[in-house]
Amino acid sequence: MANTQKTAIVTGASQGIGAAIVKTFLERGYNVVGTSRNATKSPEVKVSDKLVLVDGDIGQAATAKKVVDTAVQGFGSIDAVVNNAGIFSAKPFTDYSADDFRALVSTNLEGYIFITQLAVRQMLAQKAGGSVVCITSSLVDNPIGGLPVSLPMITKGGLEAITRSLASEYSKEHIRFNAVAPGVVDTPLHKNNPKDFLKTLSPMGTISTAEDIADAVIYLTESHNITGEVLHVDGGAHNGKW
Repeated sequence: MANTQKTAIVTGASQGIGAAIVKTFLERGYNVVGTSRNATKSPEVKVSDKLVLVDGDIGQAATAKKVVDTAVQGFGSIDAVVNNAGIFSAKPFTDYSADDFRALVSTNLEGYIFITQLAVRQMLAQKAGGSVVCITSSLVDNPIGGLPVSLPMITKGGLEAITRSLASEYSKEHIRFNAVAPGVVDTPLHKNNPKDFLKTLSPMGTISTAEDIADAVIYLTESHNITGEVLHVDGGAHNGKW
């Protein structure tokens, strides 16, 4: 079992992949601070002596500060961050509005930057290294013509770029930065999409579970010699045409 004194922050923690990540960290003995707009109302995760939930918009700097302060004051450290919060929309490039773009940048990019800056400052003060993992998409490497998601992929591709840059910047301090790039995952996002269609979006013809993604996150969090890596959990979709 992992060191029970370690503390993880998970954004987008109220359902789907985020909730699965929270549960997996708890099972491994971590303290967890989970956040989302309505985290405290989540039917999937419940407050306990090892789990604190914080409501708020992760695209706001004040929310990031509240989450980090909660982790440090409540549990004494920040050892891992999982930037899972994200929004996604599919439409032709010319149909995206300025408001669509601002919303994507706020949640997907500012939501990463604000909390990661504060967490890294805390990790540097602790002088014990740390781990930051973000969730991107296999569509960054392998766009699919029938899935018009150009603007969301600007943000997901940006997360992969900053992951590699930060992995180099903080390598000497042993603060590691990695990403998990899912394909189709069985979450509420796809509740109205036919399963037979979703299975065609990977060469293996499979749909990942939220637990599959959580397992990949834990692997990268606890693999102390891996940094700057993008781990695809997508049934091979990133490999290209099938």
